[in-house]
Amino acid sequence: MKIIKLDETTKKDILNSLLKRSPNNYGEYENTVREIIENVRNNGDKAVFEYSEKFDKVRLTADTIRVTDEEIKEAYENLDNKEMIEIIRRAKKNITDFHARQKVNSWIETREDGSILGQKVTAIEKAGVYVPGGKAAYPSSVLMNILPAKVAGVDRIIMATPPDSNGRIYPATLVAAHEAGADEIYKVGGAQAIAALAFGTESIPKVDKIVGPGNIFVALAKKAVYGNVSIDSIAGPSEVLVLADETANPRFVAADLLSQSEHDEMASSILVTTSRDLAEKVKEEIQGFLKVLSRSDIIEKSLENYGYILLVDTMEEGIAAANEIASEHLEIMTRDPYNIMTKIRNAGAIFIGEYSSEPLGDYFAGPNHVLPTNGTAKFFSPLGVDDFIKKTSLISYSKEALAPIKDDIIKFATQEKLTAHANSIKVRFE
Repeated sequence: MKIIKLDETTKKDILNSLLKRSPNNYGEYENTVREIIENVRNNGDKAVFEYSEKFDKVRLTADTIRVTDEEIKEAYENLDNKEMIEIIRRAKKNITDFHARQKVNSWIETREDGSILGQKVTAIEKAGVYVPGGKAAYPSSVLMNILPAKVAGVDRIIMATPPDSNGRIYPATLVAAHEAGADEIYKVGGAQAIAALAFGTESIPKVDKIVGPGNIFVALAKKAVYGNVSIDSIAGPSEVLVLADETANPRFVAADLLSQSEHDEMASSILVTTSRDLAEKVKEEIQGFLKVLSRSDIIEKSLENYGYILLVDTMEEGIAAANEIASEHLEIMTRDPYNIMTKIRNAGAIFIGEYSSEPLGDYFAGPNHVLPTNGTAKFFSPLGVDDFIKKTSLISYSKEALAPIKDDIIKFATQEKLTAHANSIKVRFE
């Protein structure tokens, strides 16, 4: 990793480098994605089956595209590590308990003049959850995407995930989906899965919102179908920023930086510190870890491309840099982490203290691990219950309640030259 003195020039260069990882900068794939979406929109199952055979090397039919109860039963039986079932259940409890605190209720206020105002909170009817698959399995992502929808009260949760070449879904993924409460699971991945969820096919129902991470084709497909359905966000590569001073344990810091770098070569790991001694020790620890970690090739490329150790003169400069970068994950390892936490405005999730490492949030603590990336933590939030509800305003006025304000409304409408608006009020008092 490069040790760099942070100033305005280096900060600007780093921010520009990080932004290059955004899915918005991969326009060369957009035409391909658009063609896939239009084909699925126009030809339904036929197009989905063709793309599944082309990309996933599996032949699907209307009879085999949906996961059966028997396949779910087999997944429990075929799970290599049976202990995972109980681990998934314990994680499910933590995630459910956390998200239950996010629920909001409908409310109605009756005023003295007889007017009634309120807000009706309703869960969306059908949510589509995309889960990456194929060679990898992400049961944690299954839990994080489905459980907030369950807490919100979504009627139907429809999951899509790509199968292997034998047409099977990884057992841990199916177990997690069943435990979390998925209503339907379909064996389809990529942009074709997003299109199927957005527009519906003969086998796959159209949903109201699509959530879940995926590769660049999935990200661009979600972007393209937005407006026909809602989406959670356009997720970019993973990232972590560790804010540390001389009290931090360099071995812990190094381990946490590498926990993100192993995701892929586009992942970003950044240390911001006031201590050159810590910076040098962290760099040394990283070299030691690289000799024993299984994904060291990916980690090395990630660190070479988007790994930085940034030296700052004061912690105030470090806090300012962290707020400007707005990292997906932010770890604080300082003498007074809670005080610094209060000064952080922009981060997807904040991990406070040396025993709150980022994987704790990925798997078990309870808060959602679907977080804003590429600086979007400045205006986006983690996935949560709010993503699966909608709010409807309620208004009820009697003639007696409307009378004192009718002239204000008429004058407002007249000022905007909307005479039909004004007339709608006038006629009630003629």
